[in-house]
Amino acid sequence: MNRRRGIRSLCCAALAVTAVSLSSTLLAAEEVKIGFLVKQAEEPWFQTEWAFAEKAGKDKGFTVIKIAVPDGEKTLSAIDSLAANGAKGFVICPPDVSLGPAIMAKAKLNGMKVIAVDDRFVDANGKFMEDVPYLGMAAFEVGQKQGAAMATEAKKRGWDWKETYAVINTFNELDTGKKRTDGSVKALEDAGMPKDHILFSALKTLDVPGSMDATNSALVKLPGAAKNLIIGGMNDNTVLGGVRATESAGFAAANVIGIGINGTDAIGELKKANSGFFGSMLPSPHIEGYNTASMMFEWVTTGKEPPKYTAMDDVTLITRENFKQELEKIGLWN
Repeated sequence: MNRRRGIRSLCCAALAVTAVSLSSTLLAAEEVKIGFLVKQAEEPWFQTEWAFAEKAGKDKGFTVIKIAVPDGEKTLSAIDSLAANGAKGFVICPPDVSLGPAIMAKAKLNGMKVIAVDDRFVDANGKFMEDVPYLGMAAFEVGQKQGAAMATEAKKRGWDWKETYAVINTFNELDTGKKRTDGSVKALEDAGMPKDHILFSALKTLDVPGSMDATNSALVKLPGAAKNLIIGGMNDNTVLGGVRATESAGFAAANVIGIGINGTDAIGELKKANSGFFGSMLPSPHIEGYNTASMMFEWVTTGKEPPKYTAMDDVTLITRENFKQELEKIGLWN
């Protein structure tokens, strides 16, 4: 009798081991899917993030589901779609940071994990949702580097601060944007530009036409002594539009220095032989795409939660002289 019980115990143990092994095999074979949602899918910045998120997927064995989410309705619908497709989590740059609570509620309802990229969620009181993992640029520090680069080029050209003015196109509704322009202005002031030589113009839209309008409204306020102009803004488009406005106002390219942020939106302009758009601070959309996708994969497969806040200030000034080489390094030029 005892012998039979022993045999039965051995058989049960063997079956249990087999079941665990089979379960592990099935889990390993199960396709891991994550979402990557971006607010402006047509922008080269987000296309680059997508491309490198997919590269992470190929390297590590998971699938990236890419969805454009230009507004709140499409954002919440996309989360349901991801859940229906078996995604366990998603990375998102939201169309509106105030959607944070709604996004998290929808994600929780679907049992999904969330990482914010580029723009950080805010709650109903306008405060950052610090419990949501976030990875993005160190906005103020990147803005400082932008401002320092503009000041360096002005000094290289021998510009006198008495004859030099700056037009900074602002979008203070977005914290990331405000920090970038705040950092830029700080660097210009530290370089010796008088505070009353810096004009601010609020943007209504973050595109070239919107920045043209904003800059035009500032140019009419310039004194007659304004010979040289510096154009700043939170990204490439807010500077590109400003440069267009200076062209229409009769400023020669040699008397304008515009430096954007992002790099990927400035390629067409940098191909031109001559322009007041001098260059752009190229951050690391490739690293952000790759790292956030990898973080999400680890989180859903091993339970390792990403850091709550990761800020990157690694940027490179690209100009007509070096933009091809710098873009080749990250696979954006061929």
